[in-house]
Amino acid sequence: MMRKILLLASLAAATAAFGQIPLTLPEVSPAASVSQTIGLTDMKIDYHRPAVNGRKVWGDLVPLNEVWRAGANENTTITFSDAVSVEGQPLPAGTYGLHMLPTATSWTVIFSKQSHAWGSYSYDQKEDALRVTVTPQTTNDATERLTFTFDDPTDRSTVAALRWEKLRVPFKIDVDVAKTVSANLRDQLRGRPRFSWQGWNSAAAWSLRSGGDLNEALGWANESIRMQPTFQNLRTKAAIVEKQGDAKQAEALRAQALGIANEGDLNSYGTSLLGQKKVDEALDIAKRNTSQNPRSMNAWDNLGDAYAAKGDKKAALEAYNKALALATTDEQKKTISDAMAKVK
Repeated sequence: MMRKILLLASLAAATAAFGQIPLTLPEVSPAASVSQTIGLTDMKIDYHRPAVNGRKVWGDLVPLNEVWRAGANENTTITFSDAVSVEGQPLPAGTYGLHMLPTATSWTVIFSKQSHAWGSYSYDQKEDALRVTVTPQTTNDATERLTFTFDDPTDRSTVAALRWEKLRVPFKIDVDVAKTVSANLRDQLRGRPRFSWQGWNSAAAWSLRSGGDLNEALGWANESIRMQPTFQNLRTKAAIVEKQGDAKQAEALRAQALGIANEGDLNSYGTSLLGQKKVDEALDIAKRNTSQNPRSMNAWDNLGDAYAAKGDKKAALEAYNKALALATTDEQKKTISDAMAKVK
C-alpha cells in the first residue's frame, strides 16, 4: 500500500511538473526590430508592437507624466555599435533600455543602462545614461501598430521615430563618421589588409575624401607607396599634399604617377576626367594612352569619347573606327557602333 501511495505521489508530481512547461504561442504584441547603418556604425531598435485596437492611447492607455516602456512586454532596447550623439548630446556605444516620458507638450526620451527589465516597472532614474527632450508631431495618417523607423538617413545622421496612433516622436542621431571609420580602418589595418598596397591606399583615399586626419592619411599613403608605387597611390598622396598646401610636390607626384601608368590606369583616369567635364585633360590622357597602347580597343574608344565631348566629330569617328577594327566581340562592336551613331 505504501509503495502504491508513493507511486501515485510521484506520478502526480511528474504530471504537475510537466503541466508547468509553457507553450510558445503568438504574442498579442508581436516582436519587431529595425536597423540602420550610418558610416560603419550599426544601430538597432528591438521592441514589441501593441495595437490601438479602438482604444484611446495618449493620456489613457499610455498615461501622461509617467515613464513608459515605448512598446510592450520587456524593455524596448536601442543598440549602437559606436558612440553617437542624440539630439546633440553624446552617448557611448552600447545597448540601452529605451523609455519615454510623455507630457501634453514635450516628451523625454530616456536611454537607460538597464536593458533587461520587463517594461518600465522597475525603471530607476539613477540608471539613466542620457535624457533628451523632443517635440511630438501629430500626423494625418494613423498607425495601428506601434512602429519604430529610421527616417531621413544621410552619410552622417538619421532620425529615429516612434509612430503610433496619430503621433510621431522623433529624435535625431548623429555619427562622427570620420572618427569612427578612421578608428575602424586602424583596426582593419592590423589584419590582412595591411599586407597589400591597396589596403593602405584605400584607407588614405577614404580619409582624404571624408575629412579624416590628413597627417594620418599621408602616413597610410606613404606605407602603400613603400610597398609598391602605383598610379593610384601616387595620385592619392598628391591629393593629400596638395590639400596640405604643397602644390609643387603634388605636381611631381602626379607626373611620377603618369610615368608608370598602364593602359587600365589611363582608361579609368580619362573616363573620370570626362565625368568631371575636364575634356581637354581627358583628351590629353586618351592621346597618351593610344600612343603607348596602339593595339588597345579601349584606348581608341576612350579617345573617340574625348573627341566627341570636345565636339570634333571627324576625329571622334576616326578614333571609333580604329576601336571598331580592334573589337573582338559582338557586344564591343555594338557599343562602338552606337557611340558612332550618336556622333553622326
